[in-house]
Amino acid sequence: MIKTIAPRSSNTRVPGPATLWRLVLVLVAATGAFLAGAAPVSAHAALTGSDPKQGAVVDKAPAQVKLTFSEKVAMSDGSVRVLDPAGKRADTGRTTDLGANTYGVKLRPGLPDGTFTVAYQVVSADSHPVAGAYTFSIGAPSDTKAVLPDQEAGGGLVGVLYDIARYFSYAGFILVVGGAAFVLGCWPRGAGVRPVQRLVTYGWVTLTAATLLLLLLRAPYTGSGKLADAFDMGALGDVLNTKTGAALVSRLLLLAAAALFIAVLFGAYEKREDPREKRDLTFGLAIGGAVVAIGIAATWAMAEHASTGLQAGIAMPVDVLHLLAVAAWLGGLSALVVALYRTSSVEASAVRRFSRVAFTSVVVLAATGLYQSWRQVGSWSALTGTRYGQLLLVKIGLVVVLIGVAAVSRRWTGRIVAESGGLAPEAAAAVVVEQRAARKSGGKKAAEAELPEKEQVTVPAGASGASEGSERSAQLARQRAAVATAREKRVRDADPHRSGLRRSVLTEAGVAVALLAVTTVLTTTEPGRTEEEAARATSAAAAQRSGPLVVKVPFDTGAKDGKGTVQLDLDPGRTGSNDLHVYVKRPNGSAFDVPEVKVSFTLKEKDVGPLPVAPDHIATGHWTASGVQIPMAGDWEIKVTVRTSDIDQITVDKNAQIG
Repeated sequence: MIKTIAPRSSNTRVPGPATLWRLVLVLVAATGAFLAGAAPVSAHAALTGSDPKQGAVVDKAPAQVKLTFSEKVAMSDGSVRVLDPAGKRADTGRTTDLGANTYGVKLRPGLPDGTFTVAYQVVSADSHPVAGAYTFSIGAPSDTKAVLPDQEAGGGLVGVLYDIARYFSYAGFILVVGGAAFVLGCWPRGAGVRPVQRLVTYGWVTLTAATLLLLLLRAPYTGSGKLADAFDMGALGDVLNTKTGAALVSRLLLLAAAALFIAVLFGAYEKREDPREKRDLTFGLAIGGAVVAIGIAATWAMAEHASTGLQAGIAMPVDVLHLLAVAAWLGGLSALVVALYRTSSVEASAVRRFSRVAFTSVVVLAATGLYQSWRQVGSWSALTGTRYGQLLLVKIGLVVVLIGVAAVSRRWTGRIVAESGGLAPEAAAAVVVEQRAARKSGGKKAAEAELPEKEQVTVPAGASGASEGSERSAQLARQRAAVATAREKRVRDADPHRSGLRRSVLTEAGVAVALLAVTTVLTTTEPGRTEEEAARATSAAAAQRSGPLVVKVPFDTGAKDGKGTVQLDLDPGRTGSNDLHVYVKRPNGSAFDVPEVKVSFTLKEKDVGPLPVAPDHIATGHWTASGVQIPMAGDWEIKVTVRTSDIDQITVDKNAQIG
């Protein structure tokens, strides 16, 4: 993890500020594309049970509908809606916490028979929105006119903006905490370097702006999904009463303290010359900065994955350590990149200190990351078979690449130190410059020869008097400045190995940007352990369902006698082998024959299907197929193609939970 010294190589063209900004823009654009292409947020709390159960047919209306989740959720009145076959509200609107992660909503008396739709939208304990719907029937299944909103919780434009703000909040935290730690603990002289000051300040501004954006977007992100609701002050007030809202407000207050820390670090600390006073101020800044950094990191730990599930009391401080280690390593790396490209030199002692900090950070990252992986994944099957596990493998791969590139940087450092002969880097470079200049034809001539032609002094013929003296003085001043600039550039460019060091450190920074993007997506992805537990609960609920799965879909080909309803009975309606019965009926309920009926099953979330089924006609309006295989549980899309004449046909579809 040793990265080092500054100056620029004479063997390669040094990227200027414009080139560096273009590189930053490319990396940010790539990150944005990664985030925009991510799937909508998955629910981190999963519905593991219900009463009545999904697809169940009960003899009489229950007094209330009960929902059980894999973890505690935040629920308000209206979070659960029960719609009757006509699409009207059938519940009282009041939700009740029944304990054991189970919540209930009471139903109105005198409900009709038919199919009822239960829709829920809540917020899981780790701050992510959870939404879904299922049906049950009273008396017998029926058609339903219930219409659910198309907007998925946590999805759409609001979801993309929220994820981008989350990414930049992590990036800002890394820059402000890691950059300040690099200056205070590794390179005190950097407190007076303007590019380093800008890096830390930009990190603070980025984190503050991203936190404010997260606070405004929180209501539409967990609710309506409409961007305009970000400016609803009533909804914002509700957000402030939630755990996530409290964490974001706490972060803003801590950022105010961080602003004071930055002002002292780049003000009084940088100007302090007395060694004893500076040592005392360093101690005070270190204690105060550590408290603020821990507090800011805790605002993530108290509101996201670490705050729920297995061993939350241990997971939260471990998560704080993980975030601080990331900031110390990658934030220090960012400060080093700035120093390499925008300053003349970095002391070898500073590089050695950062090497120790980086090594310690990697050890802490490995230990805390291993614990977090075990806690969130839980099994080898979840590591390879869930989206969270797959993203975790990508993250591990990027960390390995990052460590490998850091090893390359360490080799470049060794070569630079070996060639410097024990001198400080700027002194060693100056020796090389003077030796080169001596081999040319003398100090002043060599220096002047190095100047651009336009900077050479040209004294006008016949010039005299005060105007000549003034003009000549100005020209000499410009010449001296140009000589100083040229000499400084030669000092920076004296060591050819620094070009390799700069490339390797810049590569590290690029990999770190991608690593941060993957980490951000991980925070919005359902943990593998939770996903597997929810899948097992869903399978168990499906196994307890009484009777076959019944699906009714109306159709209309637009032709004469082309309107009716197709009913599918899948028995037992679970994974494995099933018997399928298809019934085609006219609007008046009488069975009638059509030339052709075809069925297919597709599980889009697992990219399975379509699985075609061609049932055999056995009676008027009745087709059947045996041995229909449903390979896995999930929300299957069932498509039915009905052909009522040689030229008239239509394909209708409906989703149903199977298995």
